[in-house]
Amino acid sequence: PPPFTGVWMGDSKLCAIGVHCGNHITSHGLALNCCTDLAWFDHIIPCGLEGKGVTSLSHELGRHITVDHVLEPFLDCFQEVFDCTLDFSEDPG
Repeated sequence: PPPFTGVWMGDSKLCAIGVHCGNHITSHGLALNCCTDLAWFDHIIPCGLEGKGVTSLSHELGRHITVDHVLEPFLDCFQEVFDCTLDFSEDPG
């Protein structure tokens, strides 16, 4: 929910999105929670957002979802949305 970044399911973050700038280099990335052990988040304030939680695809869908399950569909959608072709020096899996 605005103004928070990431992908949310209600009040719980499913995917963190970040940008880092330093030494004249900009990098960016994301962390999609597929089958993360959510118990670890009970000991911290995730992303510094009090009152907000963290969730995973496995939790939301009620079945075990691994990175291998989502990698190819994610990359296909990325190419479509950004109208680009990804080039891998080796298999991404």
